[in-house]
Amino acid sequence: MAGVTDQPFRQLCRNLGAGLVVSEMVTSDTRLWNSRKSQTRLNHTGELEPRSVQIAGGDPEMMAEAARMNAERGAQIIDINMGCPAKKVCKKAAGSALLKDEPLVAAILSAVTQAVDVPVTLKIRTGWNQDHRNGVNIAKMAQDTGIAALAVHGRTRACGYKGDAEYDTIAAIVDAVDIPVFANGDIDGPIKAKQVLDHTGATAVMIGRAAQGKPWIFREIDHFLKTGEQLAPAPLTEIQHILCTHLGELHRFYGDFMGLRIARKHVGWYLKTLTGSEPFRKAFNQIEDAQEQHASVQDFFEQLITKEDKAA
Repeated sequence: MAGVTDQPFRQLCRNLGAGLVVSEMVTSDTRLWNSRKSQTRLNHTGELEPRSVQIAGGDPEMMAEAARMNAERGAQIIDINMGCPAKKVCKKAAGSALLKDEPLVAAILSAVTQAVDVPVTLKIRTGWNQDHRNGVNIAKMAQDTGIAALAVHGRTRACGYKGDAEYDTIAAIVDAVDIPVFANGDIDGPIKAKQVLDHTGATAVMIGRAAQGKPWIFREIDHFLKTGEQLAPAPLTEIQHILCTHLGELHRFYGDFMGLRIARKHVGWYLKTLTGSEPFRKAFNQIEDAQEQHASVQDFFEQLITKEDKAA
């Protein structure tokens, strides 16, 4: 979710019902932290607590130093990424590539947990490939080295995001450890969240791609798990408000130049949920002014709301 779960999006998700949000993946090579990208990912000013910062890398000492420096900057939870399947991450022996080397996993987990006084969490996949689902071994190792909680995506590194997530391995991990386990993968709504929790016995569910363009999914899931009742779909007026608020925060956080460019992908995700929005999306992507972006979204939704009122 690097490039997605920036500060404006995290804050929005928290306000719409997420119990915990985690920062974009930050490299453990602190020599690279002066780049514009790293500086924005390391900015947690004004964020709701607890602040969880995710680090990635394949060297135990560098990971430990990155954890220490993030804790000094205000991180209240350090999250280790051993779940990302992206080639550019795995080719550097980081992310889910680490699952292939259990001794190195143990060394990283020990180094990081011993380096900081704040809780350390871990994100993994079920294994390296379908013939090597070593998630249970990694989970036991995580518990033994002091990891406070574990998130498990129901695919192997080799699967990427193809096929369906499987939850049997997550259930086996839940049975094998005493620390909280968060189930992840293909959870796209309240009913699926309940099914996954029932099947795995996990403590909670973690949502990734399903929140893109629909950050109110957390509110929907939370309400259903507490009451057994589904919330009515978010009305157009609320989606308009959420999107315009999100847009304004992107412009504020990144500045007009980068903000309007980053806004394009987020607006595109919102529009995927609305029938007939493709012409507007193409036009929106040509806008080069932040205020014009905001005005165009307002106008687009006003037209949708008027059509909906007339149809009613």
